Amino acid sequence: MFACKKLSLSFYSTNATRQTISVLFEKEKLCLTNFHQLIQHKFKNYSTKSTGFVQNAAVIFAAIPSSYPEAGKHIRYVKNRTINVDCVNTQGGIVTKNLAISIDPYMRGRMRPIGTKSYVEAFELNQPLTNFFVGKIVKSDNNKYKAGQFVYGQGAYEEYTVHSKDQTESLRILSDEELKLGLPLTTWVGAAGMSGQTAFYGLYHIGKPKKDETIFITGASGAVGQIVGQLAKREGLKVIGSAGTDDKVEWLQKELCFDHAFNYKTANVKAELAKFGPLNIYFDNVGGEQLEAALDAAADHARFVECGMISQFHKSNDSGIRNLILVVRKRLTLQGFIILDHAKDENFNREFYSKVPKWIANGELKVKEDVTKGLEKAPEAIVGIFKGKNFGKAVIKIADD
Repeated sequence: MFACKKLSLSFYSTNATRQTISVLFEKEKLCLTNFHQLIQHKFKNYSTKSTGFVQNAAVIFAAIPSSYPEAGKHIRYVKNRTINVDCVNTQGGIVTKNLAISIDPYMRGRMRPIGTKSYVEAFELNQPLTNFFVGKIVKSDNNKYKAGQFVYGQGAYEEYTVHSKDQTESLRILSDEELKLGLPLTTWVGAAGMSGQTAFYGLYHIGKPKKDETIFITGASGAVGQIVGQLAKREGLKVIGSAGTDDKVEWLQKELCFDHAFNYKTANVKAELAKFGPLNIYFDNVGGEQLEAALDAAADHARFVECGMISQFHKSNDSGIRNLILVVRKRLTLQGFIILDHAKDENFNREFYSKVPKWIANGELKVKEDVTKGLEKAPEAIVGIFKGKNFGKAVIKIADD
């Protein structure tokens, strides 16, 4: 085995844009780790076949949106990228072939300038979007990981990703026992992944459900809401949910057996909630007018689980909630949470993974996914989630195993 020597070569295009590539010499073999169009032109004698390169198409963050992001403008699919898996320097890490990656509402908050602080880092311009993914290890320079294993964690909207040694620390290997459950890999980035964890933590650790209580869930047909509703039914609660289309409402009632569901776009939310007793738990994914209606309908000492407020993501002049005095009068508990804060909590992870994947596998929890096949279709799918076009957990299926 010959070690690879690494040196850096710089080239300048006609507009003086600098493009730097790394060149690896292994014996007499030339490996180009970043093989862009300009370099392909200059080294046209080295084909991707002869140097071991494969396409590494990606979805990049192209521009910062001021309102709804647009496919092709703010989020762009590019395919003029390649990778040489054999020669790439992993820095003691691994290379994954990416199979499925999640689409989530919180991604909109990451489409901001780098310097703007938030609970999660901003996307980097002209680089692939990142989110929770499942991938198969195709190269490992780390004793903890083996080629052929499936991992879950932070990955990128690209066909292959290099994870450095430090980055691998946050990846979770899917065990043989878990894989034997037979769940689709898309489910491991949804109901058996972050979305399910969000539902589980929010309901049990903040909502603290008790039998015969009443819960109202907004965005109830979404990735988190559908799991919250079913967990609440398991605990003997009366479950009310809202969604944005009639077919979603029908699914909540007929398939998930919600006690009541309604289309918040056509119904009077306050009137719908008034049909039932006071709310003991409000699980919020939407905010805005529905939060205001829930405050009116809340029982004394109700618990408000503030998971998301997608109605506020694209508003430049947010309107305030007009009845916050009810928080005092009714002695309410309102608690926001970010599931990423609990990603390294071993006790929580043990509790979640010992229960929820098995409940999904045996049919106790039903899962509806909105799967888009192919990275090239990802920009439209990402934009669609902010407008409620998805029905169920939105996932991109990048490739088959």
